[in-house]
Amino acid sequence: MTVRTRIAPSPTGFLHLGTARTALYSWAYARHFGGQFVLRIEDTDVARSNQESVQQILDSMDWLGLGYDEGPVYQMQRLDRYHAVVDQMLAAGTAYRCWATPDELDAMREAQRARGEKTLYDRRWRPAPGKQLPPVPEGVLPVVRLANPTDGAVVWDDLVKGPIRIANEEIDDLIILRTDGVPTYNFAVVVDDWDMQISHVFRGDEHINNTPWQINIFAALGAPLPRFGHCPVILGDDGQKLSKRRGAVSVTAYEEAGYLPEAMLNYLARLGWSHGDEELFTSHQMVQWFDGSHLSKSPAQWDPAKLAWVNAQHLKMADDDRLAKLVLPRLVARGAAADAMPQLGAACALFKDRAGTLVELTDWLAMFVLPVSPTEDDLRAHVAEPVRPALALLRERLETVAWDKASIAAAMKDVLAATQLKLPQFAPALRVLVCGRAQTPSIDAVLALFPRATVLARLWLL
Repeated sequence: MTVRTRIAPSPTGFLHLGTARTALYSWAYARHFGGQFVLRIEDTDVARSNQESVQQILDSMDWLGLGYDEGPVYQMQRLDRYHAVVDQMLAAGTAYRCWATPDELDAMREAQRARGEKTLYDRRWRPAPGKQLPPVPEGVLPVVRLANPTDGAVVWDDLVKGPIRIANEEIDDLIILRTDGVPTYNFAVVVDDWDMQISHVFRGDEHINNTPWQINIFAALGAPLPRFGHCPVILGDDGQKLSKRRGAVSVTAYEEAGYLPEAMLNYLARLGWSHGDEELFTSHQMVQWFDGSHLSKSPAQWDPAKLAWVNAQHLKMADDDRLAKLVLPRLVARGAAADAMPQLGAACALFKDRAGTLVELTDWLAMFVLPVSPTEDDLRAHVAEPVRPALALLRERLETVAWDKASIAAAMKDVLAATQLKLPQFAPALRVLVCGRAQTPSIDAVLALFPRATVLARLWLL
């Protein structure tokens, strides 16, 4: 069997973190077994679906690097297929039309609640041998309902939860086609998974209650059943499920905040899955390891501090030239010229250990391409009278030395010897004037990344 997985977000808002994790698991599982991964856009909620959300989903998948082999497939472009399947089910007797009005259904449920019964559709329009159906009312459009089995149970061996059993008597005759001709979620998803030959479905465990309906629809169609894996939800700081409506932040918001996609994938993977004690790993390693086992049965807690740590570690491991390409547009957005710093990769190498995000790395590197403004407090604290002659002497030396780390270091050493100052007295003043801050990596290495003219111009007090 060829492994085929899918992710099927609804474009009623941004792609949130829980769906991104499901996409990651589905993608990694397909890649591990040499299968295919499909992107489907479930846009049958016509009132709430929008193109902006579709684009955000596509952008998020692209940023995360979760490449799909097929898609995006849009459900609203498949209406003819859904109608054809409904017609087949009506002909086979596995579905039927129902003309019950919303008011009638409300009254039915109210009477059931009054009797202390579970509120289920009473199947008044379901054909049965010897049953007299109500007369078809004029001016009322029917829905189509699944003729759900009335006895027995739905049983499946969940990839995460293990064996699950739900009695059919607990399951309603689901509406599969609305009066406007748009299919409902549980019906459309089955037809899609059938047509797309999906073999494995990973999704949040809020879908467990939908699964019995879907399994019964698969059975009614004589379609092969995929394996289901229901992953526990991700909880926010308040202990409630992260969702589009509660606490979730869009995937693209983390891109804007300067997180690396490989760090986000690493962190999301560990929210419900593990490979021994491995905390840091690449997407390639995850594909090698992810075979559907070791998925947690318990909810995961979103931890911003842990994500920040993971991102900082991946930032340290990242290729310097790649970081330069990621930082450059952020510098340009702040007003820098695109060609202002040829040594941007070298600067990334020097400063990436001090940054937790690309935003923080950009903050550091801005000193090289944008004006700096030392604070009055820093100037008073560090650029004191005793160090000014040494700074003036260094400025003279820097006008003629070779512009590299070793030569700059030698010039500083000569100045300190000539003025009898110690480096801890001298270096902060130099940093404040040239870099706009009193703390940086080794100052000779930092100065070597500046154009000579910039360093000389910033020794403006001398």
